[in-house]
Amino acid sequence: MTSQNNKFNNSYLLAISMVSAMGGLLFGYDWVVIGGAKPFYERFFDITTSANLQAWAMSSALIGCILGAVVSGVISDKVGRKYPLLLAALLFTISAFGTGIADTYNVFIVYRIIGGLGIGLASALSPMYIAEVSPSKYRGRLVSLNQMTIVIGILAAQIVNILIAEEVPVNATDSFIRASWNGTIGWRWMFWAEVFPALAFFIFIFFVPESPRWLIKAGQPEKAIPTLRKIGGDVYAQEEMKSIQTTIHNVAEKVDFKLLTYSKYRKVLIIGVVLAVFQQWCGINTVFNYADEIFTAAGYGVSDTLFNIVITGSVNLIFTLVAMFTVDKWGRKKLMVFGAIGLAIVYIFLGSVFYFELKGLAVLSLVVSGIGIYAMSLAPITWVILSEIFPNQIRGTAMALATFVLWIACFILTYTFPLLNKGLGAAGTFWVYAVICLFGLLFICKNLPETKGKSLEEIENELVK
Repeated sequence: MTSQNNKFNNSYLLAISMVSAMGGLLFGYDWVVIGGAKPFYERFFDITTSANLQAWAMSSALIGCILGAVVSGVISDKVGRKYPLLLAALLFTISAFGTGIADTYNVFIVYRIIGGLGIGLASALSPMYIAEVSPSKYRGRLVSLNQMTIVIGILAAQIVNILIAEEVPVNATDSFIRASWNGTIGWRWMFWAEVFPALAFFIFIFFVPESPRWLIKAGQPEKAIPTLRKIGGDVYAQEEMKSIQTTIHNVAEKVDFKLLTYSKYRKVLIIGVVLAVFQQWCGINTVFNYADEIFTAAGYGVSDTLFNIVITGSVNLIFTLVAMFTVDKWGRKKLMVFGAIGLAIVYIFLGSVFYFELKGLAVLSLVVSGIGIYAMSLAPITWVILSEIFPNQIRGTAMALATFVLWIACFILTYTFPLLNKGLGAAGTFWVYAVICLFGLLFICKNLPETKGKSLEEIENELVK
């Protein structure tokens, strides 16, 4: 077991973790910025009368996300964690610039898919890299940095959209909007604003070291030692080297997806896949994707809805910070249990509020409570767990699989919410999510071990037998 008494170079750890977590910031920004640009690019491309073209413009990035998640495993296991992050930064930069200069709908879609590739890569690689360079003592809060930057990216996109967009008259026609600043140039700047942090990410990533765990697995332990020493000193470096090498048998072995079919990995893969699906199917992301419909059903007008979205975004950030300070104290399993129970209770009450047609503050307070619970539990802690439970031998490919499944689950959630809402009403829909949360609770209680304070190799020895 790695000593917990080492004096770690916290400033260095924070610096390289923050650089990696910039992938999360760009993930959050790229994912949300399109919502603010939507009313304007739809007029520019003349797709306001085509539901299919509108839906494809909004969801096309998901195709890139899924593809990016798939290739992340092959690339990261073959060339390391650093250079795929560099590729993600390049893709974000190309997408942000290209989406802004697009003059045809098809070109717009191509650049959105390129941005999705960056999201898919970053969503898998950023938390994995942070987990691999972090001592067990700090791993939870450092990996949670990635979720915090995602939330900051979401807020940044909302703020940028508001600052760039000029006020639109209530009765403005499509032709008026298309000819306005918003319809000609404004929506482009919403995307171009992402170029600046994307370029910064691209430059900074050159200065972070390759993952020591990947270097050892790749048969280059001599390159891993300097980084481990810089993190925790000579004793820590030697202990980590010994611990990592005990779990790696074929260090030069090439990427092989067949490894995922080995029976000894079945338990850990099931845990990872189920948690990835549960993070999405717990349902809270529908509040972000369909906030307008939810708050309108609760009796709020357009201006009030925009204000409420700002409130939910702020709560999301505050409670993500709470998660960072509790994950290494309370533990992963306790926070996941808290999240599943808390959301189930919120959904039961929220469904009841809609069933009895209550409006206003009752809905807002329950939605805010749900977002706060999710932000300090299932949202960041799932990424922490995924980044640390997979064995060294299959970490890249297993993380790719879990991230791929997560994005598929995200697509299913987003697609089915309007159908559930139409068929069951808002009350029935939230009660369905409550049932899902209770099933998730049972799975967590029965199958998820506590990983707080354990090295990645100790976790591997516990889960892989």
